[in-house]
Amino acid sequence: MEEKEDIRLMKGNEAMAEAAIQAGMDAYFGYPITPQSEVLEYLTRELPHRKHGIALQAESEVASINMVYGAAGAGARVWTSSSSPGWSLMQEGVSYIASAQLPCLLVNVNRGGPGLGTIQPSQGDYFQATKGGGHGDYRLIVLAPNSVQEMADFVYLGFELADKYRTPVLMLSDGAIGQMMEKVVFKNKELPRIPKPWAATGKTADRERNIITSLFIQPEKMEQVNLTLMAKYAEIEKNEIRYEEIMTDDAEYLLVAYGLSARISHKVVQLAREKGIKLGLLRPITLWPFPSEAILKLADKVKGILTVELNAGQMIEDVRLAVNGKIKVGHYGRMGGIIPSPEEVEEKFEEFIKTL
Repeated sequence: MEEKEDIRLMKGNEAMAEAAIQAGMDAYFGYPITPQSEVLEYLTRELPHRKHGIALQAESEVASINMVYGAAGAGARVWTSSSSPGWSLMQEGVSYIASAQLPCLLVNVNRGGPGLGTIQPSQGDYFQATKGGGHGDYRLIVLAPNSVQEMADFVYLGFELADKYRTPVLMLSDGAIGQMMEKVVFKNKELPRIPKPWAATGKTADRERNIITSLFIQPEKMEQVNLTLMAKYAEIEKNEIRYEEIMTDDAEYLLVAYGLSARISHKVVQLAREKGIKLGLLRPITLWPFPSEAILKLADKVKGILTVELNAGQMIEDVRLAVNGKIKVGHYGRMGGIIPSPEEVEEKFEEFIKTL
């Protein structure tokens, strides 16, 4: 008998939590903050009835990220989630985890800021996510979902990449995708387990105990750790760039947008095409590593690029670096949790192309 597909109507936050359970999570440590509180609520409700896995509400975001640090060091498949102010509190621990080269999945369901801001969706955390929100020379692989389905799928991808490169992976979503309800098809399978001989699991008959730390007093040792990280990041940039192109084959103009903005921009492309304007869209799926070469290649054939972001203009800096002055790059965005309509963006796009 053919196995029936596991199809459900769920919020993005709930879909992410369900995917983590199915993927074989060992532990989740987090602290509730709108608009991602459903993650902890779902896990604490569902995990007691499932095969394995624990979910613990820590006393703060600082505590939760350090619990992730400890569990990842012991070889667990572990993750956490938060939203912008809470994610900021985690940055010291994230820097420790990156230095210690520990695999884990981190999620920021971005809300408006700065400060406590609003609980409405935003993309104002792009700089923080892609440039290393904490201290030191480190990077995070950053995945940007634009649907509830991708919220679930990127849990699997995030765990896989974290294990493959022994590095923390960040999923940067937003309050709209976290809260919206869509159809989701689940995999219903656990990710394979890979050996982790480096894990701090105690002394055995075969080896001495492992020591995991991010403290290296000798400058020569600290430099070597950094060189090891840089080599790893170069390998990630070589192999893990992901993006989607929509109607770029004959495009004379280009939008670049990720996440929720990319959903809006997809409709903008349709509106422009109905008016006879050859507009295309490039959606970065990995915000780091960033699809710079793909954008540069398109810059050779289009007349101008407009980035669409729910911020004051952050990803535009990476697009301008990619284009390297070849053509004009503009930006349109709303802030404070306001989501522009496709018609509004299309109007601003037409204003932009008049300046070219």
